[in-house]
Amino acid sequence: MNKVFPDAKSALKDIPDGATLLAGGFGLCGIPEMCIAALRELGTKDLLVVSNNCGVDDFGLGILLQNKQIRKMISSYVGENKEFERQYLKGELEVELTPQGTLAERLRAGGAGIPAFYTPTGVGTVISEGGMPLEHDAAGKVIKTSEKKEVREFDGREYMLERAITGDFAIVKAWKGDRFGNLVYRQTAANFNPMMATAAKVTIAEVEELVEVGEIHPDQVHTPGIYVQRIVHGKGYQKRIERRTLRKS
Repeated sequence: MNKVFPDAKSALKDIPDGATLLAGGFGLCGIPEMCIAALRELGTKDLLVVSNNCGVDDFGLGILLQNKQIRKMISSYVGENKEFERQYLKGELEVELTPQGTLAERLRAGGAGIPAFYTPTGVGTVISEGGMPLEHDAAGKVIKTSEKKEVREFDGREYMLERAITGDFAIVKAWKGDRFGNLVYRQTAANFNPMMATAAKVTIAEVEELVEVGEIHPDQVHTPGIYVQRIVHGKGYQKRIERRTLRKS
């Protein structure tokens, strides 16, 4: 029952090339910094990564992009990452953009064992009609587009079918965790981390505070330990933000 690993590298070393990886966090908040750095060091490549965004050029998932370790991204927000844009337009990265709420629900459904669901979000747009550019060649020409999605009417309103998302591995970040894998998130870090923890075959959680079993009250647990296979006690977090705007007085 002791799921603690000595470091992130040892917890992630069996992730194979080509794996589907779910990465928690929102912007640069609540991202699994230590796990991402360990993946960079391990050199695991051809990854299909599912995350709300892809960090920035020199931090978060952006460092995996720079190292050409990501083959495809499923995300909702490109953000401040210029390398993401460059690779996408130059045919080095396949990108499936998904509305943010839909992405969260696709992951939640995957963790709940629901294969698909209907949503009104995106009906009548390129999301439902198909034709969204997924991949370019080196010259910038679109060579792969999204497919048309099934649309049905319920109570006079149109909804489109979205497939759930599951992964081989998930890397998530929590504020506190115990040796059984019970997790507690803080504030914005609760975005995407909880549903990703449930939607993967193997979930690896890094925590700021590692406590003994029983120190977390059952009512405070956000992710039960049954969903978590490995725990890493992280230290020295940078906790950066994507952009800081300075106002002149």
